Amino acid sequence: MNGFVIAACLCAGLGWFVQQPGVISLAVTRTTTLDSLGACQGVSYQDGRAYLYGDREVGVLRAYTINRDSLVYKGPEIRLTVAGKDVINHPTGIARHGTLPTFIGNSIRVGDPSKPSTPADWRAVIYAIDWAGLLRTHTLDGNLLRTIDDDAAVQGTRPEYVYYQNKWYVATADYGNHANAVRLYNPARLATAKKTSEPGVLARQFTCSPWVQNLHWIPEKGILVLIQNQIEGRRWRFTFVDLAKSIEAGREQVINTIDMDKADELEGFALLNDSTGLAVTSSRTNNVHTVGLRR
Repeated sequence: MNGFVIAACLCAGLGWFVQQPGVISLAVTRTTTLDSLGACQGVSYQDGRAYLYGDREVGVLRAYTINRDSLVYKGPEIRLTVAGKDVINHPTGIARHGTLPTFIGNSIRVGDPSKPSTPADWRAVIYAIDWAGLLRTHTLDGNLLRTIDDDAAVQGTRPEYVYYQNKWYVATADYGNHANAVRLYNPARLATAKKTSEPGVLARQFTCSPWVQNLHWIPEKGILVLIQNQIEGRRWRFTFVDLAKSIEAGREQVINTIDMDKADELEGFALLNDSTGLAVTSSRTNNVHTVGLRR
């Protein structure tokens, strides 16, 4: 994988890097395997630790410190259970920022898993969480503050905090290939709601391209990264959009798109600093990738 570089400018569908002013490029510099996650569903970088989450026999969240370009498990392992019962079985996003409410998403397959899925086969749920309590007790017992049905979603949910016009919002997006949109929720209203279709929860939205697995916010540039598959459940795509312009236009305003010639299912991505990030997949092996970023 070393030196495998893909940039936003694709030449005749090939992944060759073309340097242009303002173009964002990614390079996978190291690939490793982390076990105990089940199928990894994403990564969130908080307070100097990388929290990787997955759907093992129960939903789990595991904390790692960064040692150069390696991840070192330091704990805790958090089980997303209440009284031992699996609650957030398929975690699909963590939205946390400062003292604002913390939310974890869950995209639940309710249809026949042996058949191609439709939006009706999925239930999207967002949970308001006591983050400090979760880190202290390592389960959701006493730390699950509210369960919110994300019924404004078309297929799944994947919360991430973003900043627009001097306000913080919880952004989420759909996965499928029909009526896809990025929606921005008012966090204070979301934290008291039973469902996202209630008045005052949805603040902004814009249409977007399909197969969004997760979102990542780059605050200093006002860029929202759509972490995507090129086709359903397969192949890597990163779409960098200008959040403000996308909201104003009502549809995604793409800065550039990076397609990587990798066949597994990209699930999540988070920057660790200005130049290094982590990309994770649902594969059982070779599921964590250190990524260099250049702008």
